[in-house]
Amino acid sequence: MDGKNVRIKPKAEKIEFKKEIGLFSGVSILAGIMIGTGIFLSSANALKAAYSNPLLTVLVWFFAGIVTLLAGLCYGELGASMPKAGGSYVYLSKAYGNIVGFLSGFSSFIVGNSGSIAALAVGFAWFLKFFQPLTNFQEKTLAIVLVLILTIINCLGVKLGSIFQNITMVGKLVPLILIILVGIWMSRSGNVFSFTDIPQNPIGGISVALIMALWGYEGWTNLNTVAEEIKNPRRNIPLSITIAIVGVTLIYCIFNIALLKILPIDVITASQNPAGEAAQVLIGNVGGGIVAVGILISILGALNGCILVFPRSYYAMAEDKVFFKPFGKLHPKYKTPVNALIASAIVSIGLILIGDFGQLTTMVVFSSWTFNALTIISIFIFRRKYPNLERPYKVVGYPIIPILALFSIGMILFSTLTEELTFSLLGVGLTLGVGIPAYYLFKFTNKEKN
Repeated sequence: MDGKNVRIKPKAEKIEFKKEIGLFSGVSILAGIMIGTGIFLSSANALKAAYSNPLLTVLVWFFAGIVTLLAGLCYGELGASMPKAGGSYVYLSKAYGNIVGFLSGFSSFIVGNSGSIAALAVGFAWFLKFFQPLTNFQEKTLAIVLVLILTIINCLGVKLGSIFQNITMVGKLVPLILIILVGIWMSRSGNVFSFTDIPQNPIGGISVALIMALWGYEGWTNLNTVAEEIKNPRRNIPLSITIAIVGVTLIYCIFNIALLKILPIDVITASQNPAGEAAQVLIGNVGGGIVAVGILISILGALNGCILVFPRSYYAMAEDKVFFKPFGKLHPKYKTPVNALIASAIVSIGLILIGDFGQLTTMVVFSSWTFNALTIISIFIFRRKYPNLERPYKVVGYPIIPILALFSIGMILFSTLTEELTFSLLGVGLTLGVGIPAYYLFKFTNKEKN
């Protein structure tokens, strides 16, 4: 054959993410996921656990924010020094090996992340009952439609998904600001902010209240997952994390103060929606309607944020050849991991149909917090293993801040293990028993032939 006529097939150009997430969008993603239903529904439970003491309750929400900020600062260093899609998966894999990162991502894919998406979608349909009664079939249908619509939006580009996130972020603040601005100057309830009527040994109640408050901050780890799509990630990742957590902490604390000034303690603790009742006290049924709309917008924002960020971890896993190969491909036009987004939607819809995702999610809570602790420990490993790694941002107060963050997470793990021993152990067993064989199966099947 004439060598001159041989055509050399050009190497396919690698498709990369678009950097379209700015500082405001970064803050919106984090705060939008954190401000879901937690602050609207957890206030009553946290107050009960904190011995129905207003001052102690506000301090619990404040301390929960401090704990979250300590851990967030650690993630800020990791994200700024390694701005790669995948977040914790990337850090765990680099620090401990791919199998540890895989176990974290795999358990999130089959239950944790997908269960969060399913729970938020069903929660939206449940809260819609304020305006329109729905049957169980209608609730599930609406939840599935929501997941599909938001998945399509995020398939069409991260810019479109982040714009939707920004809009819902502004919308969800309306009921919170309404209650804060009007309620903070009122004192109809007669509640006294002091340390009276607290047991001599309040640690047990405070621990439970802290756990409940911390769920209101869930989502603070997720910006790192979309690191490759953030403009100037070395600056904007740590800055977005700090602004979001500090801002959410202030909103939560002031909101609880306002709530306690408007409603008596027994009304709050007996209510399933104290925010709605507070708004009704302020401006009647219109206020309750505004809060209900705000909660729906809040859930939409949290749901959209989860659908946006979670599949990036599955993409990173596939890139490392330890997950389904199609998940590691980006759409040539929209530059989004469409296959991973679709797979995430399918698993979430499956959990919606099953309806028992709540117990399954509880099973992986202990292991997910364990992976959070391992991620923070990786800072010490990277500082020693890669001393010359460029670190545009270093966690302040090192090593004290990471140690305090680990101590706080240790408290959460201990409390979770104490409260949910069976489910915690089942979660670890599920993660290891299914995850380890799955890891080696993917390694074998994805092995490139020579």
